[in-house]
Amino acid sequence: MPTRTPIDLARAAKEHAKKALAKVPGVVGIGLTKINDQYALKVNLEAELPKTVRAPLDVDGVPVTYAVTGPIRPR
Repeated sequence: MPTRTPIDLARAAKEHAKKALAKVPGVVGIGLTKINDQYALKVNLEAELPKTVRAPLDVDGVPVTYAVTGPIRPR
């Protein structure tokens, strides 16, 4: 049985993150990025999260970063 690569693990974590972050206000996108030599999830936010909102710092062992990008609109 083939082992899962780091990118495969990150992709699986992305699917879990979609569910975990579904109720977090202002999430406008979730993607993959690299931090040093490690894959991570990048969560794009419309605005800073309220201080009362707890957002995960990792999903399934994959680190999560957050960036305020503003609203996302189709072109």
